[in-house]
Amino acid sequence: MLPQTLRGTMTDTGYQNSDRVETARRRLEEKMEGMSFLAHLEELRVRIIRCIIAVAVGFGFGFWKADAIFGWVQQPLIDALQKNHLTGSLVYLNPAEPFNMYLKIGVVAGLFLTSPYILYQVWGFIAPGLYRHEKKYIVPFLVSTVFLFCAGGYCGYRIVYPRALNFLIGFSHRVTPMITISEYTELFLIITVGMGLIFEMPILAGFLGAMGVVKPGFLIKHFRYAILAIFIIAAIVTPTPDVMSMCIFAAPMVVLYGVSIGVVWFVHPKRRKDKEAKLQA
Repeated sequence: MLPQTLRGTMTDTGYQNSDRVETARRRLEEKMEGMSFLAHLEELRVRIIRCIIAVAVGFGFGFWKADAIFGWVQQPLIDALQKNHLTGSLVYLNPAEPFNMYLKIGVVAGLFLTSPYILYQVWGFIAPGLYRHEKKYIVPFLVSTVFLFCAGGYCGYRIVYPRALNFLIGFSHRVTPMITISEYTELFLIITVGMGLIFEMPILAGFLGAMGVVKPGFLIKHFRYAILAIFIIAAIVTPTPDVMSMCIFAAPMVVLYGVSIGVVWFVHPKRRKDKEAKLQA
């Protein structure tokens, strides 16, 4: 048998070696995590640059066709004037206003045209953190996101904006309207792009549900408060004070909230774990 002093020395040496190994392991893990974080930042930078280039190309095409797009943008005003037995067109007070308007039209047209590619880059960045069977949802994700955004913009252009113009112009029928292109374009973009973003509610709810932040039961339990919040938002966003326009704004949001409940239930981690357990059983 070894002397007590020698055994103690060997034990202390073993503890020291174990501590050194543990320290080296921790340093290696921290280094790998740091490298992984830097790699994610580099990937994010590359994808942002790609999106900027795509938007720039789309802006070039949109600016090239800005005059034709402007005729399409101006059509709701012409229809509203005709319905109220008025004639006229947009005016400008600053020589730079038409050019600035064309720039805005080019930017928005570029965003609409390149939105599938931008969303593909977003998906490519978050896809490594998903399960293999979840990556097959890339096509439904892209199609549904683009479809909802375009559907929201179309709803704003065909339903919300014409009704707002009819109300505003009809309300002031005793005076001659003189609407500037900058004010008209700003209101047009607020309504159309705003409705497009509102229609993305199920997509946002799907992300929050997939991360476990929101549960279907929570959305159902607070449905009444959500309706109240929706009508408050609609009252703030609606450019006219009439109740009908507010309801037109709020109705799609209520429907989308119901769709969001179904989306959250479908992608929630608890349901995915239950499904995986059934497949393994």
